[in-house]
Amino acid sequence: MTGAVDLNVDLGESAERWRSGEDRRLLTLVTSANVCCGAYAGDDDLIRATCEAAVAEGVAIGAQVGYRDREAFGRRVVDLPPRDLVDEVRRQVDHLRTLADAAGGLVTYVKPHGALYHRIAHDIHQAEAVVEALLADGTPLPLVGMPGSLALEIAADAGIRPVLEGFADRAYADDGSLVPRDQPGAVLTDPEVAAAQALALADSVGSLCVHSDSAGAERLLARVREVLAEHDVDVRAFG
Repeated sequence: MTGAVDLNVDLGESAERWRSGEDRRLLTLVTSANVCCGAYAGDDDLIRATCEAAVAEGVAIGAQVGYRDREAFGRRVVDLPPRDLVDEVRRQVDHLRTLADAAGGLVTYVKPHGALYHRIAHDIHQAEAVVEALLADGTPLPLVGMPGSLALEIAADAGIRPVLEGFADRAYADDGSLVPRDQPGAVLTDPEVAAAQALALADSVGSLCVHSDSAGAERLLARVREVLAEHDVDVRAFG
């Protein structure tokens, strides 16, 4: 097997993991960082430090936008009116741009987080709102999402680059959807299992994700990279 794939991780979400050095080390293993924009977690100091470290490691910076719901970590659906969601997404991307720019970096893509990520895969009104927010830019940023996502279809029709994403650390149901997090086995913790899944997905997606809050995320990412290299799959940012 040969080819190339991006490897991304969610960051800027936990000051504790950053202080421990765990999240900082993850940046040495990935090619893209989905940086929380401060809506569902994180703060400006953490976001700025994450951007600075991403720049130092040559890692692409993406805006991880989500529902403004810290209590549920952005993993609970919030029924925002479409116009409010457009404004919210634009506000979050602009906020990250300001902090990334101060760190010498550039925001190069958008990846919705948690409940918003899954909602726009099938909800046309929420999907259209996210795409409208991206179109407000002169040059819209690429949108990362799951295969079959309605938002990616709408984005592509609007001239926005869609980036298909697979998950190395999440179990898939038979229909291709992710197993809900509240079900047993939903999160993969065995590095060998995660790496095998990453390899199986690598030729059908543009980016592979490991969540920074998954148990043993560093070990998972390290093994994923090793297995991809063993099969001549180059790991590089999709930009």
